[in-house]
Amino acid sequence: MESLGMSSFWQGKKVFLTGHTGFKGSWLSFWLINLGAQVRGLSLAPTTEECLFEQLDLAEQLNHHLGDIRDREVVKEKLVDWQPDVVFHLAAQPLVRRSYLEPVETWETNVMGTIHVLEALKHLVKPCAAVLITTDKCYENKEWVYGYRESDPLGGYDPYSSSKAGAEIAIASWRNSFFSNSQVPIGLASVRAGNVIGGGDMAEDRIVPDAIRSLRKGEPIPVRNPRATRPWQHVLEPLGGYLLLGQRIYEQLITPDWQQDPQGLYEAFNFGPPLASNRTVKDLVECILDNWSGSWLDCSDPKAVHEAKLLNLVTDKAYHRLNWQPVWDFERTIRETVVWYRQANQITPGDSAKFQALTKQQIESYQADLLKTNKTLIEI
Repeated sequence: MESLGMSSFWQGKKVFLTGHTGFKGSWLSFWLINLGAQVRGLSLAPTTEECLFEQLDLAEQLNHHLGDIRDREVVKEKLVDWQPDVVFHLAAQPLVRRSYLEPVETWETNVMGTIHVLEALKHLVKPCAAVLITTDKCYENKEWVYGYRESDPLGGYDPYSSSKAGAEIAIASWRNSFFSNSQVPIGLASVRAGNVIGGGDMAEDRIVPDAIRSLRKGEPIPVRNPRATRPWQHVLEPLGGYLLLGQRIYEQLITPDWQQDPQGLYEAFNFGPPLASNRTVKDLVECILDNWSGSWLDCSDPKAVHEAKLLNLVTDKAYHRLNWQPVWDFERTIRETVVWYRQANQITPGDSAKFQALTKQQIESYQADLLKTNKTLIEI
């Protein structure tokens, strides 16, 4: 849309999006729709009573399908029938603590679900850029202060993290085994980002939704890992990277030398925040409280299941190959997140037009800062 200052690349493009009913999926679906893309989504129904997908009334704006990515035939049917130009695979079991309770389901969803998408891609008859989303937790975490690069060893202590490492291994295997010399141009990349925050997330066991629920009730925010460090970033940052990567891959696929991957795009990419945004959970909560008065309570439990203490990413590769950099610093990220929730509190449930206006305003604000600071040549 011209009002968002974006190019026409996505206008009319057919996009297949798994996990479109989730937090990141809803933001990405809404952004794509506003760019003029034709979006088909495949996902489970929303899992929270209050969810961005329904607030934005996305079911009425895209080709909406409910289905489980563990069902191979459903994935194949919905993806192949659509014959998309670009695929974004976001569907996952995304919660570390839940993975301890549901380890088999987590691996079935995150590994076999990804493989089902990879298998479906074999049946396309036109060029397709496929961006498969994993996580920053796919690395073998050494609990050190250095950021992880795409070439670092994969691993994972908990079932969630290890399942995402397994998905990365599958993606690389299918790329090498089936797509490097396929007759139909298919460009396959994986993207690693994590600790994404922003308006509309109400998932369980995530610090920002937990904080918002507590603040709404006037209760202290329970914090179980105040000293853990994470690479906090606003949801628009990695999504902008995904869109840019998808566009660049597609543009390369329609050139004669697409199989040689001259720009090094069919690979893994980190999308993380500025180094200064690698902050503790305590820092995050206190910054939230600078924007919404309240208090917090240290609920550390030495007997709790293992969660990583130190984690951050190096994003040099995204900068050098895509000219991508994060735009919003830590404070701006928190402020925009809290502003969304506070304004949403004033909207009558069911008034989708106001939720859409609020969300679109934040996309416009992000895009304006992107262009103003000339951080990237992104044209989405």
